[in-house]
Amino acid sequence: MRKNLKITPEGTKDFLFSECSAMDDICGSIENVFVKRGFKKVITPGIEFYDIFSLDCSGIDQQDMFKMTDNKGRLLVVRPDSTLPIARMVSTRLKNSILPVRLYYKQAVYRNNPTLTGRRNEFMQMGVELLGVKGLRADLEVLTTAISSLKSVANDFRIELGHAEVFDALSDELDISEEYKEKIRLSIESKNYSALNNLLDKLEPCRAVSAIRSLPSLFGGEEVFDKASAICKGTKAEEALAYLHRIYSKLSPLGLGNKLIIDLGLVQRNDYYTGFVFAGYVNGIGDAVVTGGRYDELLGSFGRPLGAAGFAIDTDSLTELRLTDSGVSYSDNPDVLIFACDGYEIEAINLVEKLCGEGVKAQFSVLPTLEETKEFARQRGIAEVKTVGSC
Repeated sequence: MRKNLKITPEGTKDFLFSECSAMDDICGSIENVFVKRGFKKVITPGIEFYDIFSLDCSGIDQQDMFKMTDNKGRLLVVRPDSTLPIARMVSTRLKNSILPVRLYYKQAVYRNNPTLTGRRNEFMQMGVELLGVKGLRADLEVLTTAISSLKSVANDFRIELGHAEVFDALSDELDISEEYKEKIRLSIESKNYSALNNLLDKLEPCRAVSAIRSLPSLFGGEEVFDKASAICKGTKAEEALAYLHRIYSKLSPLGLGNKLIIDLGLVQRNDYYTGFVFAGYVNGIGDAVVTGGRYDELLGSFGRPLGAAGFAIDTDSLTELRLTDSGVSYSDNPDVLIFACDGYEIEAINLVEKLCGEGVKAQFSVLPTLEETKEFARQRGIAEVKTVGSC
């Protein structure tokens, strides 16, 4: 008995009708931004060798990947991330490209989420990678592209800015293992303040411990820099904080107001990000819909050290939100249904094409009788049935 014949695997779903239209709308708007900013589209294989994602800097646990083997016994994974395959591509097929390289992608990624806590195993992502350049201009280009992308699909959003080096510099002052450091980082990232305090309480009191304990509360606008300067003074975190302040000041003319927030508790994967980091949120969606930052060490793992920054957008969540907007309709109903009497089929099809060319949503009826066509129109709520020929 084929008990799974009529269901999809856990964490996946079929997309129907208005869902597909909303997804096309969201992705199309974002893609327009990417193209206008000079990014070129690439597509990577849905199946990659496991080696690519086993790098220390990948930040993807092996148990989170869907794995298989090929006919030579080599370990493969279904694409769990787009940035690493693009890094592979840039170090091979694009190794002779003039730098910087601007790339964007729109493709599904696959993660094994056993508990499925509101997350799917298959989800669509769009994103950009700006490769082969470092510095303020590059970081501003990535950030403003992300902001323009969100503006194209949402009105009520916010961008939270942080810097990976703030946490790294402070935690490097502690005499702890990398494993313990990662536990602290994860507790901050997950906003588990009870766990954070328990971890820090086990360490000798010092300025670094006090500073790390306060990171989650350093959240807000310009005033955050004054508070943070006091706890970072004299450490390597001071330089990162000053650079973050420069970025924040440069973005001020955009008039984002309280949509632009400094969050020093934004401590993304420290084995991946090396500079500024950011997350974008849209009202009505609980998780971040945009994540990104600078990751200059990634390309070095593929033998081609290059500056790199970018971001990824969760377009599935944006699609779901769009479908709840009562002011947007994705009805696939035609304005008029064209029925052909016997012998007038081609004439009717030509009329459909003519009307569509004039901006009228017309559809050719494939039903055999006028009565069935009218009943179909009634059930679907199609306003008009037009007859071609004499029946």
